[in-house]
Amino acid sequence: METTESLENFYRQKMGILPSEIFRKTGHFNVFTMEDYAGKKPAYPMPYSRKDYYKIALIRGPHQVEYADHTYEVTHNMLMFANPQIPYNWTPATAIPTGAFCVFTEDYMKGFGNIKEYPLYQPGGTPILDITDNEAAFVMELFNKMFHEIASEYTYKYDMLRNMVFEMIHTALKLRPALSVVALPDSNAGRRITSLFQELLERQFPIESTLQQVRLKTPAEFAEQLHVHINHLNRVLKEVTGKTTRQLIAERVASEARALLKHTNWNISEIAWCLGFEDTSNFIKFFKKNSSATPHQFRT
Repeated sequence: METTESLENFYRQKMGILPSEIFRKTGHFNVFTMEDYAGKKPAYPMPYSRKDYYKIALIRGPHQVEYADHTYEVTHNMLMFANPQIPYNWTPATAIPTGAFCVFTEDYMKGFGNIKEYPLYQPGGTPILDITDNEAAFVMELFNKMFHEIASEYTYKYDMLRNMVFEMIHTALKLRPALSVVALPDSNAGRRITSLFQELLERQFPIESTLQQVRLKTPAEFAEQLHVHINHLNRVLKEVTGKTTRQLIAERVASEARALLKHTNWNISEIAWCLGFEDTSNFIKFFKKNSSATPHQFRT
C-alpha cells in the first residue's frame, strides 16, 4: 500500500506550489478545478493510498473508483467525500477529467460541528455518489461559490467557506436521502458510546506496515477501554447498528484483510499477524467465514 499522502506532498507534487497558509493554526482549506489539477499531473490512475486531509470532489463523466476494499463503477458523474482514514484511488474514462474539488484539514472544521457524525464520513459508509448531469450542474454551482469567495478580500471568508463545506455535505445527503437514515437510540449516552467504539475501531486502520498490529481485538478489550460492561456495550451497539460488537469488529478486520490482500504483496502470515492473529490457520478460517473464499483464492 502506498504511504499516506500529506497535504504538503499534495501541493508540491500535484500543484507545484506550497502556500504559506497551509500552516495556519486554524487549519487549511483550498478549492481547485479538475482541469488545473490534471494539467499538473495527468497520469492516472492515482496511487491507491490514504491522505492526511479531507476531500470533496465532483468529477464529470464515468469513473472507476477503488475505495477501501471495494470497486465502484460510476456511469454518470462522481461526487466523492474522502476522509483521511480510508485509502482510495480513481480512474477517469476521459484523458482530462473536468469538475472541481476542495481539500481541508480536520483542524479547519474543529469547533464547528463534528464532521465525522455525518453518514458520508461514518465507518462502513459509501461516500461515492453517481449523480445525474443536472445534479452535477447544481453541485458545480456550489463549487463556483467557493471559487468566488476564496478569491475575495472578505475578512471572514474562511468562515463562509466552512459553511459551504457543510452545505455541500447536506446537498449530497438530500440527493441520496437513504444515506441520511441512521438508527440511533434515544439515549445520548448510547450515541456517545457508539461513537467512541467506532473511533477506537477505526483508529487502528489502515495497516501500512508489516510492523503494525491492531491493539484491540475482542469485545472485552473494547469494553475495558471504554470503561463499560461488555453486555452493555453489546446491547447499545445492537440498538444503534443492528449488529453485535463481535460482528462489527469482524467486518472491519475482514475489510482491512481484503484491502491488504488486494493492494500489498505481503504474505498471508504477515497480514494475519498485523490483524491480530497469532496463528495463520485461524486467520484463514476467519477470512473464509467472512469473505466466502480463502485469502489465497481472494488474492488470485
